[in-house]
Amino acid sequence: MKLIISPHNLTLTEAIEDHVRSRIEKLEHIDGNAIDAQVTLEHDKTKAPEKAFKCAILLRMPGPDLYAEDHEDNLYAAIDLVTKKVQAQIRKVHSKQKAKNHSEAARLKDEQQAAFLCPEGGLRLSEPWAI
Repeated sequence: MKLIISPHNLTLTEAIEDHVRSRIEKLEHIDGNAIDAQVTLEHDKTKAPEKAFKCAILLRMPGPDLYAEDHEDNLYAAIDLVTKKVQAQIRKVHSKQKAKNHSEAARLKDEQQAAFLCPEGGLRLSEPWAI
């Protein structure tokens, strides 16, 4: 996965970069289909101190892209919390896909069972298990 880190009004230290990379690797472990991740780190001195740091992640994937952002008083906390938000979105997408697959399988199973039944509700004699 390609990682793009964009700092605004702060210096990107090696520690911050390592922290971001470790969190993105966890996201990549959850969903390996991600194409790239764009992380924006921002320090806004004009905002309240408890919302001075902002971290936003845009995760490009096949299908809908995932985006989350968080404002905190600590940059590391913002990175952690925005990563948790993206993890929740990934899990939601996966559960929707699983539910869709399960409902399609159930529909096909019902159609197959209905094809083996006669209109009167009895079994067809041509089926080997009906004897």
